[in-house]
Amino acid sequence: MPIRPIDAIDRKLLHELQRDASISHAELAERVGASTASCWRRIRALEADGVLGRQIRLVDPARLGRSLNVLCHIKIKNHQAETTEAFETFIASRDEIIECYSMSGDWDYLLRILVADVEEYNHFLMRTVLRHPTVATGSSHFALSQVKYTTAVPI
Repeated sequence: MPIRPIDAIDRKLLHELQRDASISHAELAERVGASTASCWRRIRALEADGVLGRQIRLVDPARLGRSLNVLCHIKIKNHQAETTEAFETFIASRDEIIECYSMSGDWDYLLRILVADVEEYNHFLMRTVLRHPTVATGSSHFALSQVKYTTAVPI
């Protein structure tokens, strides 16, 4: 939660920065209707408050041969702290797993896995994920197409 209230200019800044964080402070100031110095101070305050995180560049996975997007539900063997910690440490160590959510309901975790093809996924699932000592079972779902993808948070 932010330390200070987010006003209309902050909202405009956040909207613009989520669209293109590489724009200059001058261009950003023009788009949000504030001075360059004011924008710079506001951005630093939003960073200090934890509202804005690190800057990154988005990569097109298909152009790097990683076009298979798999959603995999996982049940772990038990819910003891050591088990969940070991599983989450394992997940953090695997680059193929690009998102992981602890879930309520029938499954314990939802993984988003990005690989080149079904053969690579099968190898990764059978020889890595399902062989991990904390994993009881899994269920995979293959994305047929990407209907919507965004990193932008609604403001």
